Amino acid sequence: MVSWSVLGGRVLGPAPFLIAGVVNLTPDSFYDGGRHNTPDAGVDQGCLLLDQGAHVLDLGGESTRPFSTPVDAETELGRVMPVIKKILAHDPRAIISVDTYKAQVAEACLKAGAVIINDISACRFDPDLLEVLVSHKPGYVLMHSLDRPENMQKDPQYRDVVSQVMFFFETHLRRLVQAGLPEERIVLDPGIGFGKTVKHNLELLKNIERFQSFGRPLLVGLSYKSLWGTLLGLGLEHRALPTQVAVALMAAKGVAVHRVHDVHLTRNTLKIVENICS
Repeated sequence: MVSWSVLGGRVLGPAPFLIAGVVNLTPDSFYDGGRHNTPDAGVDQGCLLLDQGAHVLDLGGESTRPFSTPVDAETELGRVMPVIKKILAHDPRAIISVDTYKAQVAEACLKAGAVIINDISACRFDPDLLEVLVSHKPGYVLMHSLDRPENMQKDPQYRDVVSQVMFFFETHLRRLVQAGLPEERIVLDPGIGFGKTVKHNLELLKNIERFQSFGRPLLVGLSYKSLWGTLLGLGLEHRALPTQVAVALMAAKGVAVHRVHDVHLTRNTLKIVENICS
């Protein structure tokens, strides 16, 4: 069973698994190409995912796919803030995560009612983010990435990807806790596809149990990843099945939090795992 403390003393769980439903609010999302990049469309999608059983809505106002172009904080806030406000007006108990590495965006969104920050940077891209985290003490996703999205897939190399990601988590988890962010607020994400080749990604997934040694829940995002396109030769529209197979395998290996686009399918997948593997 997993429990995750977030802002305001709220606790997700205890539950066998948690589902984070992805709501892309950008015009250049790899998954939907901007289908939800208006406030009303974003709210409708968020409410749909909540109805389907998402425990968390993960809202993104800047694409972080490989070679994407960064946007400024004002643009990102313009995409995310109206959706946060409207979803919370519809459901004040909704658990909202914001996918951002910018201190200004995180600060505004937490004040507006978000309770989790999903940060691809480990506070490296905007050092002021650490102060925001320590001040508000939200839930926090500590993710490994080799570099910024515009550069991370330019010939990524590791001596031993599992050991190096382990060292990354050890270093940054200690830094966060020593700065004042309670450990029970933090979950760990190995960052599949963020500065890794297919071989690196598969090596991390094969050894995912090793990351449980930190005593924190693991979050993995495998939904429609290019990994499945490269490995299986599948276009985006045919990656739902491999996504669900991978979710099941990761859940059986102990991954607690699953970041996905298809919440309904994932809920059924995890129910099967729970009934067979528990």
